[in-house]
Amino acid sequence: MARFLVDLSDTSTEVIDDADAYAQEGPLTTFFALADGRQVIDSWSVRQASFRTADIVAVRRAPAATAALVEPEQLTLDTPTLLRTA
Repeated sequence: MARFLVDLSDTSTEVIDDADAYAQEGPLTTFFALADGRQVIDSWSVRQASFRTADIVAVRRAPAATAALVEPEQLTLDTPTLLRTA
């Protein structure tokens, strides 16, 4: 499992722990925990959180090994796992 940091257009940052992946579902971007032994989002996946895609500025991922050690303010825009949506 990993930690995802979601920067929103209102300048807030949401932290999603215990998620493995995310995908766009219509107007929402949803974060999922995958079922044991699964590598894809499917009917066994559990939704963790959803946000309006239009409100997302960036999504950052902290690897599972460091998720417990990394605070949101320690990840910068130079973090290689940065995904910009805007």
